Amino acid sequence: MDVNALPSKLLEAAVNEMSSLPGIGRKTALRLVLHLLKQPRESVTQFSNSFLTLRNEVKKCSVCSNISDSNTCDICSNPHRDHSTICVVESIKDVMSIEATLQYSGVYHVLGGIISPIDGVGPSDLTIDELMERVAAGSIAEVIVALSTTMEGETTAFYLFKKLALYQVKISALARGVGFGDELEYTDEITLGRSIKNRTPFEKVFGASS
Repeated sequence: MDVNALPSKLLEAAVNEMSSLPGIGRKTALRLVLHLLKQPRESVTQFSNSFLTLRNEVKKCSVCSNISDSNTCDICSNPHRDHSTICVVESIKDVMSIEATLQYSGVYHVLGGIISPIDGVGPSDLTIDELMERVAAGSIAEVIVALSTTMEGETTAFYLFKKLALYQVKISALARGVGFGDELEYTDEITLGRSIKNRTPFEKVFGASS
């Protein structure tokens, strides 16, 4: 079937919405929509309601900005985690990637992006001030800067290093198992796990100075 000549405007509207999702082309969108049309009305209602409930009820952790069902996420509220170590990541997906390695037992801080002037994203658009407040409270011993090794990621890492250097806190970076230009989301679990476990002082990885 020609996905550009659909027999129903309702079908076309649904395909357009489905194909707006990342990684979903129009052919795949059409296949998914036609599959849903074959399902019982109750199943489709449950399917759609799950997304509405997620969008309306999911919360942002008041401590680390991870997604959560409550005001404080399960990681931040877990007494068995090492709350003196913060791993700073770009996104919620990075938290999931690192957790999958089973090599990290500390807590997180989700920036919500990285500094990218070309995209109009500056430090004030990220949760950097909230991170500094956590460090300034005095209970943090180490901050691991675990950002993508893209140019924007390293720009953000240097910015954080300069800010964190004002505090008596160890600043670490992932070992260079994660190659330049790589995003954590696409790094395999073994490599990422080793990079976290073998993390090194920020200055040795980047040659930075305070």
